[in-house]
Amino acid sequence: MPIPGMRGMEHIGFTVPDINEACDFFEKILGAEVLFTAATNFKADGDWMKVHLNVDPRCVITEFRYLRCGNGTNLEVFQYQAPDQNPLPPKNSDIGGHHLAFYVDDMAAAVDFLKKNGVKVLGEPTSYTDGPNLGLTWCYFMAPWGQQLEIVSAPKGTVYDDEAKKSGRTRLFHPKYLDETKI
Repeated sequence: MPIPGMRGMEHIGFTVPDINEACDFFEKILGAEVLFTAATNFKADGDWMKVHLNVDPRCVITEFRYLRCGNGTNLEVFQYQAPDQNPLPPKNSDIGGHHLAFYVDDMAAAVDFLKKNGVKVLGEPTSYTDGPNLGLTWCYFMAPWGQQLEIVSAPKGTVYDDEAKKSGRTRLFHPKYLDETKI
């Protein structure tokens, strides 16, 4: 049984070296909206930071903000100062490695936009040629601080989504399904 009352993902939190640079990037490149600053210069006495956040007890959250990007999950962006802070973001292959993926309607236009705005794009868009993701194209790009990001597009859906709809199974996120009762 899952956690009682589980409804879905409310936000994804991640840490950046410069919150102003990060929020500016997310606003200008991804069209995100900064909703509010949740805290500045947050620190705690004793071992509260270790107990509640699993970070060095002397750690300070210099600032964190909530952003919204389209109709997807909220983003919670942190800037920390910590004596033991690792300044390098993890690669996808590292334990805890991750990337954030954003849906776009037109892959070619999105890649062109990224390149024209000086964003490092990793390779060319890759399209699945078989399997459940047939119909989906993806491309990685890098945030200025080294975080891996991705754009995905499946204008006609994917094989999985077509089969899921026919069988009544849960479908993957796709903007064209937002009006349907069960994605």
